Amino acid sequence: QVQLVESGGGLVQAGGSVRVSCAASGRTFSSYAMGWFRQAPGKEREFVAAINWSGGSTSYADAVKGRFTISRDNVKKTVHLQMNSLKPEDTAVYYCAAGRVIDATTPPTHWGQGTQVTVSS
Repeated sequence: QVQLVESGGGLVQAGGSVRVSCAASGRTFSSYAMGWFRQAPGKEREFVAAINWSGGSTSYADAVKGRFTISRDNVKKTVHLQMNSLKPEDTAVYYCAAGRVIDATTPPTHWGQGTQVTVSS
C-alpha cells in the first residue's frame, strides 16, 4: 500500500512556472509507476503525465508535452511535476496517482487528495 500527499501549486500568472510535489509513504513506493492527473471545473479527470518505477520512462498528454516534466526520487519517495509556460487552461486540481501501470486508459490504484493550480490570464 502507498499513501500520497500533494503539495505546491497555488496561483500563478500565464507564462509562469510552478512545481507540484507528491510525498509517498509505504515500503513499496519504488515498485509503483507514478503519475499526475488533473480535473478542471465541470470536466472529467484527465491524464497529465506518468513515470515508470525506475524513472527511466515518461509519458505526457499532448496538451502538456514540452511544457511539463515529471520526475521521481525513490530514496525520498517523492514525485514532482514541473510545469512551465503555464496557460489558463492548465487551471485544475492536480492529483498524484500510483499504480502498476499509469496511462490515460488504466485507472490508478492509489490517489492523493489533490492540490489546486490556478493560472491567471
